[in-house]
Amino acid sequence: MYLALSLFRRRRYDKCIDVCSSILDKQPLDQAAWCLKMRALTQRVYVDDLESEDFPEEDFLDDSVLATAPRPGTSMKTAIVPSTSALNSRPRTSTGRPISGVARPGTQMRPESALDRARTARTARPVTNQSARSIRLGTAAMLSQADDQPLSATDIGKSGLEIFPNDVSLMTELGRLAENLNDTSASVKYYRNVLIEDAINTEAVASVGMYHFYNNQPELALRYYRRALAMGAHSSELYNNLGLCCLYSQQLDFTLPYFQRAVDLATDPQAAGDVQLAVQCLNLCLSSNSTHAPAFNNLAVLYHKMGKINLAKAYLTSAKTLEPDLMEVQVNLEFLQQA
Repeated sequence: MYLALSLFRRRRYDKCIDVCSSILDKQPLDQAAWCLKMRALTQRVYVDDLESEDFPEEDFLDDSVLATAPRPGTSMKTAIVPSTSALNSRPRTSTGRPISGVARPGTQMRPESALDRARTARTARPVTNQSARSIRLGTAAMLSQADDQPLSATDIGKSGLEIFPNDVSLMTELGRLAENLNDTSASVKYYRNVLIEDAINTEAVASVGMYHFYNNQPELALRYYRRALAMGAHSSELYNNLGLCCLYSQQLDFTLPYFQRAVDLATDPQAAGDVQLAVQCLNLCLSSNSTHAPAFNNLAVLYHKMGKINLAKAYLTSAKTLEPDLMEVQVNLEFLQQA
């Protein structure tokens, strides 16, 4: 318990949670361990509202701010007409369904519906916590046929709207079904109607924002994501989307703070800690500026984590040659020499 308290004071919340869990495995009724574990889980995802003061208040939600640089493809000197629209160039899964480079906040944990409860009661096998937008590989090829389930569900949903006009839950499900069938225009139409009835619907705001982002309108997408942020939705996915929108709209002053906030809030190993992606990004940095000493130092740290000690020493030597006064390089070199 003393070790768990020490880890909590040093803000090493993950290890504190592991120690508390090991205590509770032996003593399930230990209230002190339960309380400390709850505090660690809370502090791990805590967002300090005072950190928002880092953004200039006059520019944070101001739509009249001008970009400091032209968007790619809009300069008269280097204007290039794109051959395909952004929607057609979206990445797709093996089943042909478009996937998103941005993630929607608030759509992964939906309330359980009556249909889900009935299905849980009737089946003997456990039901996974997947959303209605998931597609099984065996039925993905049947989406274009008139008797597959998404089309039938769409017809039932439209019949329901005739009896209950402008019902938010029905329009939301129809929007999801339309997206499953790759009917983007119909999906966005339903989500826009949802926003007319419920202006704070997080899923509708994120879906319309994603549509504008892939339709080469990052400024409009940024407006929708900022609305979600103003509604109190703080998540790594949301800040990642805000950073991407600022990057594509050339609002570079806000891009890095948004990405930094996304990394701070990321607790899922799939969202943070991708070493290979980090190496690739640093290599892109060096291809743009081959004399950037911090990039060499960061590559050395990553290769050391991968067990490539000699390669790490080579990158640290290059970083020291480029910038001898960089403190991180000196500390890392001393660490490798001692090891």
